[in-house]
Amino acid sequence: MIRVLLADDEGMIRSALAALLRLEDDIEVVAECENGEQAVAEALRLLPDVCLLDLEMPGLDGVEVAERLNRAIATRCIVVTRHARPGVLRRALASGVAGFLPKSRGADEVAAIIRRVAAGGRYVDPEIAADALSDERSPLTDRELDVLRAGRRGETTGQIARTLSLAPGTVRNHISAVLAKLAVGTRQQAVLLAEERGWI
Repeated sequence: MIRVLLADDEGMIRSALAALLRLEDDIEVVAECENGEQAVAEALRLLPDVCLLDLEMPGLDGVEVAERLNRAIATRCIVVTRHARPGVLRRALASGVAGFLPKSRGADEVAAIIRRVAAGGRYVDPEIAADALSDERSPLTDRELDVLRAGRRGETTGQIARTLSLAPGTVRNHISAVLAKLAVGTRQQAVLLAEERGWI
């Protein structure tokens, strides 16, 4: 049996997908989580074979959950999303995600992808992959993107510094560099632009 954890903040989608996956002979849904923090806690407790994670969740998003789990346990993560932006795909793959697909897929396709990933394979939706190849790359460094990500909900410079284990002055320097590279006036504008382009 392939033990699967589902995480999606939309209850109807989560319970419908769980019910459909439970019809598969070789798939056991061991947990249904409504946010990223719960997904991390349950995955660490239950050690599922595969975690199927919604990208857009409050708190930790699907990629952040995958990043944490890949550092801690041997589970393999698949991220599903309604809005598949190429920059997000690059971030997901860099964090060790084994599968990336749009929410428009049917339950039978999702089950097939779960089997493939559980067997050690990878899966990336072909259309998203093609878009990613033609999309413009971020002019920001990985550390500058980390700073934007850590401050995307309005966190102070001090909070960002603590989250990333950096000095506040270093965070301010990164923010100045980001504003100059993106030609925007505020950190909020930089976050919005980076989110729109799928960089964070």
